[in-house]
Amino acid sequence: MLSIIIPTKNEENYLPLLLESIKHQNFSDLEIIVADAYSKNGTRSIAKNYGCKIVDGGLPAKARNNGAKYSQGEFLAFIDSDVILPNGFLEKALKEFNDKNLDIATTLQYPIPTNKKLKDLKHKIIYSVVNNWMKIMENTKKPCIQACMFVKKDIHEKIGGFDETLVFGEYEEYGKRAKKIGKFEILNERVFISPRRFDEGIPFILKCLYFDVGRFFGHEFKENSRIKYFKD
Repeated sequence: MLSIIIPTKNEENYLPLLLESIKHQNFSDLEIIVADAYSKNGTRSIAKNYGCKIVDGGLPAKARNNGAKYSQGEFLAFIDSDVILPNGFLEKALKEFNDKNLDIATTLQYPIPTNKKLKDLKHKIIYSVVNNWMKIMENTKKPCIQACMFVKKDIHEKIGGFDETLVFGEYEEYGKRAKKIGKFEILNERVFISPRRFDEGIPFILKCLYFDVGRFFGHEFKENSRIKYFKD
Protein backbone atom coordinates (compact mmCIF):
# COMPACT_ATOMS: atom_id res chain seq x y z
CA MET A 1 0.00 0.00 0.00
CA LEU A 2 1.02 3.60 -0.67
CA SER A 3 0.37 6.20 2.02
CA ILE A 4 0.15 9.74 0.63
CA ILE A 5 0.91 12.34 3.29
CA ILE A 6 -0.05 15.97 2.67
CA PRO A 7 0.87 18.77 5.11
CA THR A 8 -1.68 21.60 5.09
CA LYS A 9 -2.50 24.93 6.66
CA ASN A 10 -5.40 26.96 5.25
CA GLU A 11 -5.21 25.19 1.87
CA GLU A 12 -8.88 25.17 0.86
CA ASN A 13 -8.01 26.65 -2.55
CA TYR A 14 -5.28 24.19 -3.53
CA LEU A 15 -6.04 20.96 -1.67
CA PRO A 16 -9.12 20.08 -3.78
CA LEU A 17 -7.00 20.25 -6.95
CA LEU A 18 -4.49 17.78 -5.54
CA LEU A 19 -7.15 15.45 -4.16
CA GLU A 20 -9.05 15.47 -7.47
CA SER A 21 -5.83 14.56 -9.31
CA ILE A 22 -5.29 11.67 -6.88
CA LYS A 23 -8.89 10.57 -7.28
CA HIS A 24 -8.42 10.25 -11.04
CA GLN A 25 -5.23 8.16 -10.86
CA ASN A 26 -5.40 4.60 -12.18
CA PHE A 27 -4.02 3.41 -8.84
CA SER A 28 -6.21 2.42 -5.91
CA ASP A 29 -3.99 0.70 -3.34
CA LEU A 30 -3.49 3.86 -1.32
CA GLU A 31 -4.57 5.94 1.63
CA ILE A 32 -4.47 9.72 1.91
CA ILE A 33 -3.43 11.35 5.15
CA VAL A 34 -3.84 15.11 5.58
CA ALA A 35 -1.67 16.46 8.42
CA ASP A 36 -3.31 19.79 9.10
CA ALA A 37 -1.87 22.64 11.17
CA TYR A 38 -5.18 23.75 12.67
CA SER A 39 -6.53 25.47 9.56
CA LYS A 40 -9.00 28.29 10.09
CA ASN A 41 -10.83 27.74 6.81
CA GLY A 42 -12.44 24.74 5.10
CA THR A 43 -9.28 22.65 4.67
CA ARG A 44 -10.28 19.90 7.11
CA SER A 45 -13.84 19.70 5.77
CA ILE A 46 -12.50 19.27 2.25
CA ALA A 47 -10.14 16.51 3.38
CA LYS A 48 -12.99 14.78 5.21
CA ASN A 49 -15.25 14.98 2.14
CA TYR A 50 -12.58 13.23 0.06
CA GLY A 51 -12.29 10.43 2.59
CA CYS A 52 -8.84 11.41 3.86
CA LYS A 53 -7.50 10.44 7.24
CA ILE A 54 -6.93 13.69 9.16
CA VAL A 55 -4.19 14.11 11.78
CA ASP A 56 -2.76 17.16 13.49
CA GLY A 57 0.13 18.86 11.74
CA GLY A 58 2.39 21.84 12.32
CA LEU A 59 5.45 23.01 10.41
CA PRO A 60 6.08 20.73 7.39
CA ALA A 61 8.60 18.42 9.11
CA LYS A 62 6.31 17.79 12.07
CA ALA A 63 3.28 17.34 9.83
CA ARG A 64 5.03 14.77 7.65
CA ASN A 65 6.28 12.83 10.65
CA ASN A 66 2.84 12.76 12.23
CA GLY A 67 1.28 11.62 8.97
CA ALA A 68 3.84 8.83 8.67
CA LYS A 69 3.17 7.80 12.27
CA TYR A 70 -0.45 6.99 11.40
CA SER A 71 0.26 5.49 7.98
CA GLN A 72 -0.33 1.86 7.06
CA GLY A 73 1.52 1.64 3.73
CA GLU A 74 4.96 0.16 3.11
CA PHE A 75 5.63 3.09 0.77
CA LEU A 76 5.22 6.75 1.73
CA ALA A 77 4.64 9.66 -0.64
CA PHE A 78 5.12 13.12 0.85
CA ILE A 79 3.34 15.58 -1.44
CA ASP A 80 2.94 19.33 -0.98
CA SER A 81 -0.64 20.58 -0.95
CA ASP A 82 -0.23 22.85 -4.00
CA VAL A 83 0.79 20.01 -6.33
CA ILE A 84 -1.31 18.43 -9.10
CA LEU A 85 -0.51 14.90 -10.29
CA PRO A 86 -0.67 14.17 -14.04
CA ASN A 87 -2.87 11.29 -15.18
CA GLY A 88 -1.22 7.94 -14.56
CA PHE A 89 1.49 9.52 -12.42
CA LEU A 90 1.32 7.22 -9.37
CA GLU A 91 1.34 3.98 -11.35
CA LYS A 92 4.28 5.08 -13.52
CA ALA A 93 6.26 6.60 -10.65
CA LEU A 94 5.92 3.54 -8.41
CA LYS A 95 6.76 1.18 -11.28
CA GLU A 96 9.97 3.13 -11.92
CA PHE A 97 10.68 3.23 -8.18
CA ASN A 98 10.36 -0.56 -7.91
CA ASP A 99 12.03 -1.41 -11.23
CA LYS A 100 15.12 0.56 -10.18
CA ASN A 101 15.01 -0.91 -6.67
CA LEU A 102 15.01 2.57 -5.12
CA ASP A 103 14.63 3.40 -1.45
CA ILE A 104 13.97 7.13 -1.83
CA ALA A 105 13.12 9.26 -4.86
CA THR A 106 11.85 12.68 -5.83
CA THR A 107 10.45 14.29 -8.98
CA LEU A 108 11.05 17.36 -11.08
CA GLN A 109 8.25 19.90 -11.56
CA TYR A 110 6.31 21.89 -14.12
CA PRO A 111 4.72 25.17 -13.00
CA ILE A 112 0.93 25.21 -13.28
CA PRO A 113 0.08 27.65 -16.12
CA THR A 114 -1.62 30.93 -15.25
CA ASN A 115 -2.48 31.79 -18.89
CA LYS A 116 -0.53 35.04 -18.54
CA LYS A 117 2.35 34.91 -21.01
CA LEU A 118 4.98 36.94 -19.16
CA LYS A 119 4.20 35.37 -15.81
CA ASP A 120 4.25 31.85 -17.27
CA LEU A 121 7.57 32.55 -18.99
CA LYS A 122 9.05 33.74 -15.68
CA HIS A 123 7.83 30.62 -13.91
CA LYS A 124 9.20 28.31 -16.62
CA ILE A 125 12.61 29.94 -16.33
CA ILE A 126 12.60 29.65 -12.54
CA TYR A 127 11.60 25.99 -12.55
CA SER A 128 14.04 25.19 -15.33
CA VAL A 129 16.81 26.51 -13.07
CA VAL A 130 15.43 24.56 -10.09
CA ASN A 131 15.12 21.32 -12.08
CA ASN A 132 18.62 21.62 -13.51
CA TRP A 133 20.04 22.26 -10.04
CA MET A 134 18.25 19.14 -8.77
CA LYS A 135 19.83 17.09 -11.55
CA ILE A 136 23.28 18.50 -10.77
CA MET A 137 22.91 17.56 -7.10
CA GLU A 138 21.35 14.13 -7.75
CA ASN A 139 24.57 12.13 -7.37
CA THR A 140 26.11 14.18 -4.58
CA LYS A 141 25.85 13.71 -0.82
CA LYS A 142 23.37 16.59 -0.69
CA PRO A 143 20.42 15.68 -2.95
CA CYS A 144 17.87 18.40 -3.69
CA ILE A 145 14.29 17.27 -3.05
CA GLN A 146 11.15 19.26 -3.90
CA ALA A 147 7.37 19.02 -3.56
CA CYS A 148 6.95 15.26 -4.07
CA MET A 149 9.00 12.46 -2.54
CA PHE A 150 8.64 8.67 -2.35
CA VAL A 151 10.36 6.63 0.35
CA LYS A 152 10.11 3.15 1.81
CA LYS A 153 8.57 3.34 5.27
CA ASP A 154 11.34 1.26 6.81
CA ILE A 155 13.90 3.81 5.57
CA HIS A 156 11.83 6.63 7.08
CA GLU A 157 11.78 4.82 10.42
CA LYS A 158 15.47 3.92 10.37
CA ILE A 159 16.56 7.54 9.98
CA GLY A 160 14.05 8.81 12.53
CA GLY A 161 11.92 10.80 10.10
CA PHE A 162 12.24 14.53 9.43
CA ASP A 163 14.17 16.86 11.72
CA GLU A 164 11.37 18.85 13.36
CA THR A 165 13.72 21.61 14.54
CA LEU A 166 14.30 22.76 10.95
CA VAL A 167 12.25 25.54 9.36
CA PHE A 168 13.87 25.25 5.92
CA GLY A 169 15.46 22.49 3.87
CA GLU A 170 13.92 19.65 5.86
CA TYR A 171 13.41 17.65 2.64
CA GLU A 172 17.08 17.95 1.69
CA GLU A 173 18.37 17.19 5.19
CA TYR A 174 16.12 14.13 5.25
CA GLY A 175 17.38 13.03 1.84
CA LYS A 176 21.01 13.44 2.91
CA ARG A 177 20.49 11.01 5.80
CA ALA A 178 18.32 8.59 3.81
CA LYS A 179 20.83 8.42 0.96
CA LYS A 180 23.48 7.09 3.34
CA ILE A 181 21.52 3.86 3.79
CA GLY A 182 19.40 3.67 0.63
CA LYS A 183 19.41 4.19 -3.12
CA PHE A 184 18.19 7.59 -4.35
CA GLU A 185 17.23 8.88 -7.81
CA ILE A 186 15.12 11.56 -9.45
CA LEU A 187 12.21 9.88 -11.22
CA ASN A 188 11.39 10.53 -14.87
CA GLU A 189 7.78 11.43 -14.02
CA ARG A 190 7.05 15.08 -13.17
CA VAL A 191 4.35 16.83 -11.17
CA PHE A 192 2.69 20.19 -11.64
CA ILE A 193 3.18 22.71 -8.85
CA SER A 194 1.74 26.12 -8.11
CA PRO A 195 4.35 28.86 -8.62
CA ARG A 196 2.57 31.00 -6.01
CA ARG A 197 5.64 31.34 -3.80
CA PHE A 198 7.54 33.15 -6.51
CA ASP A 199 4.71 35.62 -6.94
CA GLU A 200 5.59 37.04 -3.52
CA GLY A 201 8.24 39.10 -5.29
CA ILE A 202 11.97 39.73 -5.16
CA PRO A 203 12.21 39.78 -1.33
CA PHE A 204 10.97 36.18 -1.17
CA ILE A 205 13.33 35.04 -3.93
CA LEU A 206 16.27 36.69 -2.14
CA LYS A 207 15.21 34.99 1.08
CA CYS A 208 15.16 31.60 -0.67
CA LEU A 209 18.64 32.25 -2.06
CA TYR A 210 19.86 33.17 1.42
CA PHE A 211 18.57 29.92 2.87
CA ASP A 212 19.74 27.79 -0.09
CA VAL A 213 23.26 29.22 -0.08
CA GLY A 214 23.45 28.78 3.68
CA ARG A 215 22.42 25.14 3.43
CA PHE A 216 24.88 24.51 0.59
CA PHE A 217 27.70 25.58 2.89
CA GLY A 218 26.52 23.36 5.71
CA HIS A 219 24.27 25.59 7.83
CA GLU A 220 20.90 24.23 8.93
CA PHE A 221 18.20 26.75 9.81
CA LYS A 222 16.48 26.06 13.13
CA GLU A 223 13.34 27.58 14.64
CA ASN A 224 15.27 30.47 16.16
CA SER A 225 16.75 31.58 12.82
CA ARG A 226 17.35 35.32 12.52
CA ILE A 227 15.40 35.46 9.26
CA LYS A 228 12.10 33.55 9.28
CA TYR A 229 11.16 31.51 6.22
CA PHE A 230 7.52 30.95 7.21
CA LYS A 231 5.15 33.78 7.98
CA ASP A 232 3.56 33.68 11.42
